[in-house]
Amino acid sequence: MEENQKQQLFMVISVSELTSSSTSLFLETEPVFARFGLESGSPELQLGQGDESSDVILFNLQNSKLFKVGPAESLCISEASEDNKEKTYSRGISIQFRNEEESRAFHCAFEQWKKEVVVQECPLINGAVSTSKSKFDDKIEASSAKMYFHYYGQLLHQQNMLQDFVRTGTYYSAVIENRADFLGRVVVDVGAGSGILSLFAAQAGAKHVYAIEASEMADYARKLIAGNPSLSERITVIKGKVEDVELPQKADILISEPMGTLLVNERMLESYVIARDRFLVQNGKMFPGVGRIHMAPFSDEYLYMEVANKATFWQQQNYFGVDLTPLHGSAYQGYFSQPVVDAFDPRLLVAPAVSHVINFSSIKEEDLYEIDIPLRFLSTVSTRIHGLACWFDVLFNGSTVQRWLTTAPGAPTTHWYQLRCVLPQPLYVMPGQEITGRLHLVAHKAQSYTIYLTLSALVGDMLQTSSVKLDLKEPYYRMSQPQAYSSAQDQQPNQLLQTQDMQFPTGEEDGSILMQPPSPTSGLELHSL
Repeated sequence: MEENQKQQLFMVISVSELTSSSTSLFLETEPVFARFGLESGSPELQLGQGDESSDVILFNLQNSKLFKVGPAESLCISEASEDNKEKTYSRGISIQFRNEEESRAFHCAFEQWKKEVVVQECPLINGAVSTSKSKFDDKIEASSAKMYFHYYGQLLHQQNMLQDFVRTGTYYSAVIENRADFLGRVVVDVGAGSGILSLFAAQAGAKHVYAIEASEMADYARKLIAGNPSLSERITVIKGKVEDVELPQKADILISEPMGTLLVNERMLESYVIARDRFLVQNGKMFPGVGRIHMAPFSDEYLYMEVANKATFWQQQNYFGVDLTPLHGSAYQGYFSQPVVDAFDPRLLVAPAVSHVINFSSIKEEDLYEIDIPLRFLSTVSTRIHGLACWFDVLFNGSTVQRWLTTAPGAPTTHWYQLRCVLPQPLYVMPGQEITGRLHLVAHKAQSYTIYLTLSALVGDMLQTSSVKLDLKEPYYRMSQPQAYSSAQDQQPNQLLQTQDMQFPTGEEDGSILMQPPSPTSGLELHSL
C-alpha cells in the first residue's frame, strides 16, 4: 500500500472554533469525520463532512498539539511561529467525541501519527540505523528486523498462519470459551498481524482492544477491522513496536501469538514480556501464559544418512580437474548445523520426554537471552541415537477453561511442525541406559538463537559423547520428504509422550522437569484442538 493511501477515520459529534462564540464549523444535520492521512505527503488531521466535501479543516501533525479538556472533549491547536521565545498559534478548535472511549482512541492515534512524522521527515539513508534507538533496535540487527517486518507485512504469510486451523481454532476457542476474562476488559494484542486475535477478543466482549503491529500489516489490519463494523468501534490499531508505543490506559489482559520454531525463535517472546511489564495491570492475564519446550532423543537412520550424504559432493577429487575434498569437512559440519523442521513419527523417540517450562507471567526478559537446559533420559530400546527431537506447547489458563495448543509429534500438524537437532556422531544405547547432556540456547542479533547440544551415554567403561552447534535461524525444512520407519522402532507413541490435558500447578518455577509418561492403557491423550 502506498503511503499516501493510508487513512484512519473517526466520527465525532462536533467541531468548533476556539472563539468567544464557539460556533460550530459544520452542519449539525450531517456526521462529522476526523481523519488521519498522508494525502499531502506528510501526516495530517482532516476534519470535515461527507466524502467529497471541499470544506475540510487541515492540521499538519508536525506542528499541532492535542489537549484533553473533558472526558469526551479535546482541543487541537496548530503552532504558527516562535518569536522571542514566545509561541503563537494560528488556529485552535474544540472536538467533541461521542464518548470517552472514542476520545481515548483518538488521542492514541494522534500520538502514533505524530511519530510517523519523524519517520517521514528523517528517512533512513542507505540502511543506516536511526539515531533514536529503542530497546528493540539495540539488540536486533537492522537488516534482520527489516526482513522480519517485511515477511509479516505480506498477506500470503498471514494467510499461511490463518489457515493453520489448529493454531487459529485453538486461539478462538481459548478466547470465546473464556468470555468472562474478556467481557468489559481492556485488551492489548501484541504483534497483532492481521488483527484476527483482536477481533476474537472483541467478539468475546472486550471493552476496548489495542492492536499493536509494527509491520505494514497494520494497514491491512485496519482495513479488515473496519470491514467488521460491529466490532471495529472497540478496536484501535497502533502501528509501532511494543517497545516504543504509548497507550492511554493499562490492559487487563494481553493476547499474542509470540511463538516461533522451538517456541523461542524470532525472539518475540521478549517483546511479549516487555508488553507485560509496560501495559498489563498487576495480576492481569496473559493468553497464553505458559510455554513448555519438550525434548526427547530419537533414532532415525534415514534422516541421518540424508543429512550426511549431502556433503558427499565435496568428496570428489577430480571435479573438472579440481580436488574438492579440502572443503568436505566444512560442508559436513555446515549441514549438521541446520536444525531439521518436519513432522516426524513419535515412534522414532527412544526415551520419555523432559520439559522446560517458561512462565510468561513471571519470567524476566533477560532470562530469555540465554536458556540452559540440563538433559537426562532413560532409553527404552537398544538402538543408535541420532539426535534430540523438540516440540512445544502453550497454555491458555482461562478462568473458565484451560486449553493447550500443542505441536507434539502425533498430534494434528501445525505450521510450526517439530524440530530435530541431528548429531554428527550417533550414540549407541541399551534399554534402561541413562543418557545425559545439555541443550544451551544463546540469543543472537538476527532474532534467533545459536543452539549448543551435547548428549552422552556410558557403554561399559567408555563414555560416548557427541556435540553439535546449530543455528536456529537457518533450519532445513523437510516437510515434503518421504518417511520410512523400520519395524525395530515400533514402540507406541503413548510410551514416550506425556499427556497435555493436565492442570497446570500454580506458582510452578521455570526449569526442566522429567515428565512421566501416561500408562500404556491410557492412549495418546493430546487435545485435537
